[in-house]
Parts: sequence; structure tokens; C-alpha cells
Amino acid sequence: MQPSVSCVFVCHDGSGRILLARRSAAARDEPGAWDCGAGALEFGETFEAAVTREVTEEYATAPLEITQLGVRNVLRADPPSHWVAIVFAVRIDPAAARIGEPHKFDELGWFAPDALPAPLHSQLAATLALAKVGRMGQIG
Repeated sequence: MQPSVSCVFVCHDGSGRILLARRSAAARDEPGAWDCGAGALEFGETFEAAVTREVTEEYATAPLEITQLGVRNVLRADPPSHWVAIVFAVRIDPAAARIGEPHKFDELGWFAPDALPAPLHSQLAATLALAKVGRMGQIG
């Protein structure tokens, strides 16, 4: 099994709230868990192009600002996978965001960092720590 590259994005409104999506029953893993967005990097694609494509697909709106935050090495046992996750903060217009992939997500919500919903996806805490989500309005 070879590692894959994923662009993980924490969408925010620039005022401290983050957008999370609840994974639907048909999601690849952890249905019912709240998570930020992500998608695999396609051959020949820049990180920013991948983030733009995935944000537009998942939330039906284009990014207003993309900031690369860091990298995570994600190893999972169940299902077995290895991802190199490039993590981004992405500012979007909260009024424009909606579910673009209803087969993957069944609800969207804007949350303050100290009032996140439950249950959270198993990988979300590490991503939010890297994103310093408490300062989402000041990322840059």
C-alpha cells in the first residue's frame, strides 16, 4: 500500500467560526461524525487547485482565501490507510455554503471553537490543533 496525498481544509468565516459537515450514512468512514473537508490530490494538480476544487464540490462555493498551515502524517489501522495531509485554512462566504455532496454529508453547521458538535471525526482534533482553530479569524 502506498501513501496518498490529501488536502485537508478547515473552512472559516474570518470571524472565528468554522464550518463542519456531518458525515452521512454513506460516508467512507465514521458516519455521523462531524468533520472538516478534505480530498485527494490529483495527478498534476497544485495544492491550491485541489483545495479550490474540493471546497467547491463539498460546499458549493469557491474559496475567498487559502492559507497553507502545515502537514500531518496520518496512519490509520481501520480501514488501513496512510495519508500525507496538507492542511489549509480556507475563508469562505458563510451565506453561500451549502451541501454540495449529499451522498457524503447530511448537515452543515458553523461553530465557535469552544462549542463544537459531537461526535467529532477521529482525525479532527489533530487537524484543529494544527490549524490553531481558536485564532481562525487571524490566520495568515
